[in-house]
Amino acid sequence: MKSYTPPPDKSMTIRALLLSAIASGSARIENPLACEDTEAAVRCLKALGVKILPEGNALVVEGRGLRGLEKPAGALDAGESGALARLLAGILAGQNFPSTIAGRGSLLKRPMGELAGALNNLGAGIKTKNGLLPLSIKPAKLKGGKISGVKSAQIKSALLLAGLYAGKPLEITEKVQTRDHTERLLALMGAALGTQGPRINLAPGPLTARPFSIPGDISSAAPFIAAALLSGEALRIDSCGLNPARLGFIKALQKMGAVLKPEIASSFPEPYGGIEVLPSALKARTVRPEEIPAMIDEVPLLALLAGRARGITVINGIESLRAKESDRIESTLALLASLGVKASYGKGAMKITGRPSFSAVRPVETFGDHRIAMAAAAAALVCPGLEIKNPGCVNKSYPGFWNDFKKTFSFSFS
Repeated sequence: MKSYTPPPDKSMTIRALLLSAIASGSARIENPLACEDTEAAVRCLKALGVKILPEGNALVVEGRGLRGLEKPAGALDAGESGALARLLAGILAGQNFPSTIAGRGSLLKRPMGELAGALNNLGAGIKTKNGLLPLSIKPAKLKGGKISGVKSAQIKSALLLAGLYAGKPLEITEKVQTRDHTERLLALMGAALGTQGPRINLAPGPLTARPFSIPGDISSAAPFIAAALLSGEALRIDSCGLNPARLGFIKALQKMGAVLKPEIASSFPEPYGGIEVLPSALKARTVRPEEIPAMIDEVPLLALLAGRARGITVINGIESLRAKESDRIESTLALLASLGVKASYGKGAMKITGRPSFSAVRPVETFGDHRIAMAAAAAALVCPGLEIKNPGCVNKSYPGFWNDFKKTFSFSFS
């Protein structure tokens, strides 16, 4: 059986850096991911006066406390990271100095109006440029209160970070439960936080720096799972994050007949362990909208595997994919078309007709989207001669992807 260990989790690395920066004391973050998005987070925090030093396979963050950040000399560049821009906005909404969050590339096209509206409901003073970056943030007195219908993990996290600075407790009710990495880190650092189903309660107050080790990224492991299932090879994935709110891809595939065996080794503060992937025959199914938040990054891979499943798969509730690094609905449809797979989209649902094998109909255009490029890699494993344009866009989240993929599956790409 082949084996593979994914790189550290990008979402958790960004959150650990941000929360450690506003905690009191020094935090050692073991096994952080180094990629374009996390490097942007380090640059932004250093511009806010935070000292971050490498120490072996760790980053040591000297926390400044909730009120200890410094006014930056210019706009903070979030690169192409939506998570960084949105979570940072939650922190900056509670500061006593004005600030601006900018970005580049695909991030300049991603919507920020909902984020600004949610934070302004807490009393923040945030303006967008026609619903997009840059975000202009003025000092404001934040209030608590109740906010319901939240459907984005990034907006939820921004609200929670702003809630630390509010004058009264904050209650958030999610429309559908999303990944809870921020809540777990807040609890680890001593925040007065409680959860009950989709409802989260947070009292304002300081954080205490705590050491934290970043587990492997389930989203980075997902292309390897897809490649193993497509090629019929058994694969063991080690040291991978197994947060229940991130296992939607695994659960969806199990319902399609995939033999996937997660095994938790430790559960605090973040569950992690191994996943065994065994050869499986996939059958089509209808994916419900409430399943999507737990696998939002893996929808292109699910669509790819549906292209080899028996029958017609329908994936519902994916409207939000329009506003990712690419229009991920159109880029996924283009990927499937490159492989000769019949697929269409309408009324919030993608319909995919499975076929016995893929054909290299035309080169795959990645649209600069790392998730599309990694899905294309899984397809290329069973579709010789498939050309992938701009494969380097994987550097956004996984700089070592191509080396790891070639090493794991002993395969060379054109």
